[in-house]
Amino acid sequence: MITLRNVAKSFGQQLLFQDAALQINEGDRYVLVGPNGSGKSTLFKILLGIEEADSGQFTTKRGAKVGYLPQENAPVTQDTVLDTALEHHEDPDGRLTAKAKAILMGLGFRVADFDKRLDTLSGGWAMRAAMARLLMQEPDLILLDEPTNHLDIDALFWLQSYLQSYPGAVFLISHDRAFINAVCRGIVSLQDHTLRVYHGDYEFYLREREAEKERLLSAWTRQQEEIADMEDFIARNRVRFSTASRVQSMIKRLEKLERIELPPDAKTVKIRFPQPSRTGVHVLTLRDVRKSYGETKVYDGLDFELERGWKVAFVGHNGAGKSTLLKMLAGAIPFDSGEMSSADGVRVGYFSQHREGQFGAGRTVLQEAQASSSRMNSDLFVRTVLGTFLFPGDTVYKPVEVLSGGEKSRLALVKLLLDPPNVLLLDEPTTHLDMASVDALVEALRDFEGTICAISHDLYFLNAIADHVVHIDQGRIIWYPGNYEYFKHRQSQWHEENPQAVAVPKLEKPKPGAQSRAVIKDEKARAKRKTQLENQVLKLHEELESLAAKLSDPALYSDFAQVKTIGDRMEQVQADLQAKEAELDSL
Repeated sequence: MITLRNVAKSFGQQLLFQDAALQINEGDRYVLVGPNGSGKSTLFKILLGIEEADSGQFTTKRGAKVGYLPQENAPVTQDTVLDTALEHHEDPDGRLTAKAKAILMGLGFRVADFDKRLDTLSGGWAMRAAMARLLMQEPDLILLDEPTNHLDIDALFWLQSYLQSYPGAVFLISHDRAFINAVCRGIVSLQDHTLRVYHGDYEFYLREREAEKERLLSAWTRQQEEIADMEDFIARNRVRFSTASRVQSMIKRLEKLERIELPPDAKTVKIRFPQPSRTGVHVLTLRDVRKSYGETKVYDGLDFELERGWKVAFVGHNGAGKSTLLKMLAGAIPFDSGEMSSADGVRVGYFSQHREGQFGAGRTVLQEAQASSSRMNSDLFVRTVLGTFLFPGDTVYKPVEVLSGGEKSRLALVKLLLDPPNVLLLDEPTTHLDMASVDALVEALRDFEGTICAISHDLYFLNAIADHVVHIDQGRIIWYPGNYEYFKHRQSQWHEENPQAVAVPKLEKPKPGAQSRAVIKDEKARAKRKTQLENQVLKLHEELESLAAKLSDPALYSDFAQVKTIGDRMEQVQADLQAKEAELDSL
């Protein structure tokens, strides 16, 4: 479908690639990997026709449609979310509308969000709407640049499943190893100014790269020994008449010898950040906390206790309250009632992706980092850390005012790690990082002797750092010892043992006091109806998710009648759901 042959591209004196070759066929699933600045985004632009190669051949199958989702900054309009998803379809019928709704719901939108204007959404939600629009186009080749950056775990799993069954080809840039392994069948590595294809998962690629390095080093060592022997022979026999012809022959061999060159070592940075002061055992404690946003109750009577040294992952569905709990622990938002206490010596550091007002006016990146750094850190160490988190060379002199949102997030993370508090609260810290930076962050947090709570959609990151998981579900929290894989294992076990179980929050018992029998009876009736509605709402949500999953299967669209039946049922379920949720709200 797309073919690159002997393609070269440079910017000034910087060579990105030469003699690069790549073939993408129908149904292929590839991820493009390489160091930051190696030319991954430039290669995407060449495939899109935005950039021209300096030399070589680039051909696309006639009539093939190529779709692209950038890493950020999708165009924002006054169109609604649903209209955005359907933008490339004139007069969409019921089938297309149902499909668009299913995709939007898979990406985390609720029915109530469909009529919201795009320019009222955050940048992350606008990117999700742009992704829905791209998926609705169904191009022959989808190019995705860090598609998981703006997704939570639920939406990530949905996109992962959708792409696994997508009929077209998929070519993506991503730092999320678990997502790569689930979606892609091959790795395209932009290395040593050329492209190499590895057919396997990311771990296979790493093993092959290491084996290649060992083979190259072994061949280089043998050649160096051979060269040394030849040069020694020439030096010893140059003046001898009897060996003159052999010397001349050997000199010619040396001149013609194609010498093996070792590529420069990829910089692997291992950083040990300053260790914080020790705290008491019970680091942060919440007692009987209540928190609501308007009419929406998030927590009611929440008890939470965090112990020293724990590294905790917060998981749960979109809107379950993960970020709310993190913000309450950080003191970034107040709760409605309840108590919070902390151990002696606790210093809390909170990382959020929203960095407005967090930097000093007129400072450069380097000055901002130095201002937050411990006195024990040298300027060289500060610059090394900045380089690890994608501020190499002269970029440290950029004013903070001109940084992109992603650059500000990375700088905020650097500041937090250069003089870390003893409690780190991290909300999606791996967004906008490449794999080498994620590895450096993981190693730093593994060595960190303080306490960590983290929210992340990067399963590799969660599995690497977490020793506890807090599952947040309908205002309740459940603790699991272990990492995310252990949590998923226990969840699978529970669902196998309880296939028909429907989880419903426990209702508070009425406190009659001096109420009359009639009031008590009315309270009981309300509580009974509330329980019925909660069960019905939950089952309707489950049916809606099931219908959306069926509708997101591209194979379904060969049967128009079935698509229409499912679409009609979705409309009916949504209407029923809205009516029951309205009644539940009134109760």
